[in-house]
Amino acid sequence: MKKEIIYGRQPVRELLRAERRTVSRLSLLESGKPSPDLKEIEGLAARGGVRINRVSRQQLDQATDSRNHQGVMVEASGYPTVGFDELVASAKAGSQPAFILILDHIQDPQNLGSLLRTAEAIGVSGVVIPSDRAVSVTPAAVRASAGAAEWIKVSVVTNLVRSMQTLQKEGFWLTGLEAMPEAQSPSKIDLSGAVGLVVGSEGKGMGRLVRETCDFLMKLPIQGNVTSYNASVAGAMAMYEVLRQRGAAPEAD
Repeated sequence: MKKEIIYGRQPVRELLRAERRTVSRLSLLESGKPSPDLKEIEGLAARGGVRINRVSRQQLDQATDSRNHQGVMVEASGYPTVGFDELVASAKAGSQPAFILILDHIQDPQNLGSLLRTAEAIGVSGVVIPSDRAVSVTPAAVRASAGAAEWIKVSVVTNLVRSMQTLQKEGFWLTGLEAMPEAQSPSKIDLSGAVGLVVGSEGKGMGRLVRETCDFLMKLPIQGNVTSYNASVAGAMAMYEVLRQRGAAPEAD
């Protein structure tokens, strides 16, 4: 079984809390100062029957190839994805209208992690990513998500367009983020029902077939001199618009 190394207090804490992976070992800095978050991590590991090792800073630096481990690291099984049919069924069975995030060949693990973090916070039902020419949910993406990736359902598919067409047959309306002349403003698109939100790759945006499969194209307002948003920022803004239209977004203080 493939093992991954996850480090950093928040990612490790969420991995242990979510209990979706098999964890073989937790390593803690032997000279680390006691703190509430480290005590919680140690307690979670102990309750899960995870072996706890005390190691030197040099050992952690070498094992993580980083000095940003914050004195904690776990060795765990690979990221647990779910089947596409399972994801769709779970999304439709929820108490709220289904909301699936579709990522068209996102390349940067930082962007993927940021999108997963927002998706989990917003309450997205699940995330679909392609199996080729796209970053997977790597340890770097998990860290960028601050551990939120451990809670959200992610399905990896071989044919993104075919999966989108399946969603349409299941009653989803697909909206793609694309700043094209025919794209509409968020207020013109009804996002209150079963929604598939498509975010394109950095730089190139959505592929032609993916774009043509969308029911709607949505452009986000820009008032400054730049011509586009970062993929993760655009995705976050669009996800929040779905939340706002559903009446779930909190009012500003």
